[in-house]
Amino acid sequence: MGTMEEKYLAKPPDLERKIKELSVFHEVGKALTSTLDLNQVLQKVMEQISEFFRPDTWSLLLVDEKTGELYFEIAIGEGADTLKQVRLNPKEGIAGWVVQHGEPLIIPNVSKDKRFTPRVDDVTQTKTQSIVCVPVKGRDKILGVIELVNYVAEMQLDENDLFRLQALADYAAIAIENARYVQRIHELTITDDLTGLYNSRHLHSVLEAEIYRSTRHHYDFSLIFIDLDHFKQVNDQHGHLAGSKVLEEMGALIKRHLRLIDFGFRYGGDEFVILLPQTPRRSAINVARRLHHLIGLEKFLKLEGLNLHLTASLGLASFPDDSRDKDDLIRLADEAMYLAKRTSRNTIAVANEGIVLKL
Repeated sequence: MGTMEEKYLAKPPDLERKIKELSVFHEVGKALTSTLDLNQVLQKVMEQISEFFRPDTWSLLLVDEKTGELYFEIAIGEGADTLKQVRLNPKEGIAGWVVQHGEPLIIPNVSKDKRFTPRVDDVTQTKTQSIVCVPVKGRDKILGVIELVNYVAEMQLDENDLFRLQALADYAAIAIENARYVQRIHELTITDDLTGLYNSRHLHSVLEAEIYRSTRHHYDFSLIFIDLDHFKQVNDQHGHLAGSKVLEEMGALIKRHLRLIDFGFRYGGDEFVILLPQTPRRSAINVARRLHHLIGLEKFLKLEGLNLHLTASLGLASFPDDSRDKDDLIRLADEAMYLAKRTSRNTIAVANEGIVLKL
C-alpha cells in the first residue's frame, strides 16, 4: 500500500518545471489582458524570463521604426545601465542576424561565432560567453529580439526551452503591437489628416499643460497665429484640390522650421498656430518675422508647375505678459492676427502692441 501511495504521490521529474512554466505564462497572460501599459507588460515578460532561465543579463531590443537600428528598450543585469546608450546597426551582431532572418539562435560559445560583435562588451565592460536570441515577431515584421546572455541551466538548453522563450517573445510582440495600435489611434484623434500637424482640439490640451509647466518653472511662452492671405483665391482659381495641397505644403513648411520643443497646429481652414515653449515676447517676434519671411519666399505647388507666391498675416500673444488664462491667450493671439489682416495683410501684430512689421 505504501509503495502504491508513494507511486501515486511521486511527481514526474519535469512536473515542477511544467508547473513553473504554467505559472510563467499565467502571469504574463494576466498582465497582457489587464493593462495597455506597454512597460508593465514587458517588465512582466522580462521578470518571468529571469525566473525561468536565470541569465546574467537579459534584454529586449526593439527595431527603431525610422532608422532600422536596434536599441535596448529593457536591459536587466550586469551592465544594464550602459546598454541603454548602445544602438546596433540593422545587421550587426547576433541580434541583427536574428532580426534579418527571423529565426532564433543558441550560441553556446560566442568566441566561435563570426556573427558575434564584441562592441557591446567593450561598452559595458562585461564578458559574453553564451547568447540565446529569439525574434519578437509582429503580424508582418520583426519588431525586435529578446536576448539572454550567459544563461544558466541545469541541462543544455533544448528545443522545449527555446519554444518557451519564443512564446514569451510572442507575448511581448502582442503587447508592443497593442501599444502601438493604441498610440496610432491616439495620434489620429489629435492630428490633422491633411497637414500632419496637431489639430485644434489638441491645442487646448497642450496649452493647459504648458501653462502649468511654465507657471511652475517661471517660464514665458508664446503663441503665434498664422492666416494665409487671399487663400480663397487659390481655391477659386485652381480648385479645392490645389487648395488642400497648399495647406499640406504649409504644414510641411511649419514642421521644417520648428524646434523639437515647439508645437504646430492646424487651427481650422487656412489658420495655423505655433506654440513656442520657453520663448518670451521679443524672441517670439523674431520667430514670427522669420516665418513671415519664409512663407513669402516659398513657391507653393511647385511640382504642379504653378509656383504660387503667398503671404500671411500673423498674430502673437505671450504668457504671462498678455494673460495667464488659456482661452484668453488664444483670443488675444487670434485678435492680433485679425488686426494684421484688417490693417494691410502680409504683416505681424502683437497683443497689446499692435503692428510690429512695417512693409
